[in-house]
Amino acid sequence: MAATAPKTAKYIFVTGGVTSSLGKGIIASSLAKLLQSRGLSVTIQKFDPYINVDPGTLNPYEHGECYVTDDGAETDLDLGHYERFLNVRTSQANNVTTGRIYYNVIMRERRGDFLGRTVQVVPHITDEIKKNMMLLGESGDYDVVITEIGGCVGDIESLPFIEAVRQIKFELGEKDTLIIHLTLIPYLRSAGELKTKPTQHSVRMLQEAGIQPDILVCRTEHPLPDDLRKKIALFCNVQINSVIEAMDAETIYDVPLLMRKERLDQRALYMLDIYNDQDAELDSWKSFLSKLKNPSDSVRIGLVGKYVELHDAYKSIVESFIHAGAMNECKVNIEWIHSETLTPQNAIEKLQNLDGVLVAPGFGERGIDGKIEAIRYVREQGIPFFGICLGMQMAVIEYARNVLGLAGAHSFEMDNDSPHAVINLMADQKDLENKGGTMRLGAYDCKIKKDSLAHKIYGKVNIKERHRHRYEFNNEYLKAFEDGGMRATGINPDNNLVEMIELPEHPFFIGVQFHPELRSTVMSPHPLFVHFVKAAMAYSAKKRTINQ
Repeated sequence: MAATAPKTAKYIFVTGGVTSSLGKGIIASSLAKLLQSRGLSVTIQKFDPYINVDPGTLNPYEHGECYVTDDGAETDLDLGHYERFLNVRTSQANNVTTGRIYYNVIMRERRGDFLGRTVQVVPHITDEIKKNMMLLGESGDYDVVITEIGGCVGDIESLPFIEAVRQIKFELGEKDTLIIHLTLIPYLRSAGELKTKPTQHSVRMLQEAGIQPDILVCRTEHPLPDDLRKKIALFCNVQINSVIEAMDAETIYDVPLLMRKERLDQRALYMLDIYNDQDAELDSWKSFLSKLKNPSDSVRIGLVGKYVELHDAYKSIVESFIHAGAMNECKVNIEWIHSETLTPQNAIEKLQNLDGVLVAPGFGERGIDGKIEAIRYVREQGIPFFGICLGMQMAVIEYARNVLGLAGAHSFEMDNDSPHAVINLMADQKDLENKGGTMRLGAYDCKIKKDSLAHKIYGKVNIKERHRHRYEFNNEYLKAFEDGGMRATGINPDNNLVEMIELPEHPFFIGVQFHPELRSTVMSPHPLFVHFVKAAMAYSAKKRTINQ
């Protein structure tokens, strides 16, 4: 029998113009979802033009949350959209920055790989970009690889990426590559009309770089009339059925259906010469949307954090609540609470009307006292509590101080001189000098105790969850906590580190060292969020019964 030839991938590149934050990641994810629903194997990758090697050292105010993959890559938050839409895992190969490209090339130059030649942007940097762009496609695992180019066309930082795309299209040919350009059609209220000139200029900048877009996706607040589509097609040198309207949507999860209505997937398949007569199967997606938009109940959950001014800093948590809310047919209303504003004096006012409280992850000492105060209140009042990473650590500190009587208990991160460092620096982190990429990152095993809330939630003993932290529960205090009523119900089997804590006498009180929000998707909502929302619903119903 002849060997089966490896699958040859087609490449779609998504660029953006006019302004940032138009939603390239959502358009890329939506197209990928449509192609996947037709039976094709699809992956998405993000190429970011900033010089950081990865987003791991970026402040959340700069770039939103840092998304972590199973293999420990610290990546752009758009990879979260990719996973949530496609329900497939991404990896280090799915996110590449200018910093990593230059780092790789410079390391090769230092080793002497270029044999004394002058190292230049073209061809050496662009060759490295192309190699990374085609890496997933050459694996034989995918029919289509979608590559999102970060930033805007015309940015200095993006030029090498745009040049690499031009070369790939030239080398592979018309039927193996597709360029989708996302642009803005602004509405001028004073004139009462949509304007196409910004789009024309954006496409012209692409053309000056040697790239003719094949499809234009036009973000707009108002429907695009046919005469405007014809004008855009004429001035931008694309066919009229390649001008796609992308109206503002009620939720990002509407966008795949909107793009199917606009026939974006059909157009892409036609232009890539992919024969596929399978209808997009989106019944489960529609079912999710129906539950999302027609909830039978609602809850108010407080999200206590120190980056709450920028909701993207907690993007995966917010989306996990959407998934879990739809699963429970419940609208989750998030109350954003800045931890720096919480004090013993105002905790009752800010927290008493909530149905649940999630204390969010983070780094540093700012806002710590507010998080501890929030945990004390919900623990004493029996309000459902969920702590993630730093949130779990603060729950441990609060319990040590207020229940176990360990005065001055703290985390070594915030107080090096604490008499009771119940949260301590991991042994392998103590002598590190570099901050980037050196935390405990990626998926690690956790063994759950059977007689626990965690086991009831997961329904199994062995799980794997993603991590991003340097500090851990100090096992020297484990017996004191167990004797005092707080149980460690999830343990890493390889190094005996505490992964999960809970209070058995509380209606719902659970803290986890890992980041469950990074594994929640539309089709597989994370069980911890599902059960937390369910507990909040039960608490809300109990309050209503008492007040009747």
